Amino acid sequence: MRTSCLHLISLDTTQLKSAPYHVCPECAALGDSWVHLRVCQACGHVGCCNDSKNQHAAQHFRATHHPVIISAEPGERWAWCYPDQRFRKY
Repeated sequence: MRTSCLHLISLDTTQLKSAPYHVCPECAALGDSWVHLRVCQACGHVGCCNDSKNQHAAQHFRATHHPVIISAEPGERWAWCYPDQRFRKY
């Protein structure tokens, strides 16, 4: 783990991708529920968090190596970098 994270330092918070709908499409297709949603900042993929049964956001990272997600939850303003395991409020 690095002591600093260039992914989060370079994150342009004026250009964040947001969730078009408050739903995890993969969970919905499975008939499952989710706890919280996350949005990939590389491609806009919406997935459920690690507290959810399916952990689709983390699965997306492992498949694509897109490093940064943000919370899609109302009122939450933070980003997470998977490779560096770093958190940033914005």
